[in-house]
Amino acid sequence: MADIKNNNSIELSRMDFVTDQTVKWCPGCGDYSILKQTQRVLPDLGIPRENFLFISGIGCSSRFPYYMNTYGFHTIHGRAAAIASGAKLANPELSVWVITGDGDALSIGGNHTIHLLRRNIDINILLFNNRIYGLTKGQYSPTSELGKVTKSTPMGSLDRPFNPTSLALGSQASFVARTIDRKPKHIQSILKSAHAHKGTSFVEIYQNCNIFNDGAYENLTNKKVALDNTIELKHGQPMIFGKDHNLGIHLDCNVPKIIDLDNDKNVSIDDVLVHDEKDIVRASMLSSFTYDDDFPTPIGIIYAVDEPIYENLLQDQIDLAIEKQGKGDFEALLNSGNTWEVK
Repeated sequence: MADIKNNNSIELSRMDFVTDQTVKWCPGCGDYSILKQTQRVLPDLGIPRENFLFISGIGCSSRFPYYMNTYGFHTIHGRAAAIASGAKLANPELSVWVITGDGDALSIGGNHTIHLLRRNIDINILLFNNRIYGLTKGQYSPTSELGKVTKSTPMGSLDRPFNPTSLALGSQASFVARTIDRKPKHIQSILKSAHAHKGTSFVEIYQNCNIFNDGAYENLTNKKVALDNTIELKHGQPMIFGKDHNLGIHLDCNVPKIIDLDNDKNVSIDDVLVHDEKDIVRASMLSSFTYDDDFPTPIGIIYAVDEPIYENLLQDQIDLAIEKQGKGDFEALLNSGNTWEVK
């Protein structure tokens, strides 16, 4: 494989990543936007198409590899993270992307997801979260709200939902971000940042299922109210939000509160908390806003720190073993110790 470091001599366009396959998502599905923005971003990364690998599990989102003119695997339910780990460790030069959903990654695949995150292999995870099982026709998922009425919970779900970003932070992820299918420019920015990060990048994408959970994120996408209900995080910048850009997050004895810069004469911009991507405590606080109607939903990079990359540590061990014991002989290994013949 060729070196995947940025090479400006590689000239690709979005159409170079579009396949001849008919896209078979429901009309109006948020997946279309995510696919289009991904195809727009990849040409800017300076990587040959043959060095991209998209791996998915099972679910609506997992048809993604069919629509990317790169290498890809449509694998089995919940196992995309495990297969992606093997592919990356076998060929570290690949740019590996895991495409998964809230069911695939957090239910049957939950264990694989958390272990990929804690190992910090240089892989990008895109988790499409529509808070429903779409492919199997509308059952509640691990991220469905408490009390959610679905075909499998006709009286309302009794399960407290997973918060994907909190789960990622608790798994010691080194990069955690969130974006929304209705914000194409924001998706592009987050995907570029995820790729630039060395280590496992976890990107939760709020995605509307207009068939089985339409309007799940209406309060975050409706132009009339979206600015009051979301806060776009920017490293080193005050956490300001609101359609009038007048609301801010303030810490009062480590308790987060919303302050109004226009109507409260006792506060100023200096009282607004500044976003720090490297602060795990603030990241955890921001993530906790997810299901809290009293606070805006954070989008952007919630947490990003540099940590040792698993494949580099693995290679160091291999080099040390070779230094101490030599390269080894596979045939000799197979024929060493006790052997026998089967007649």
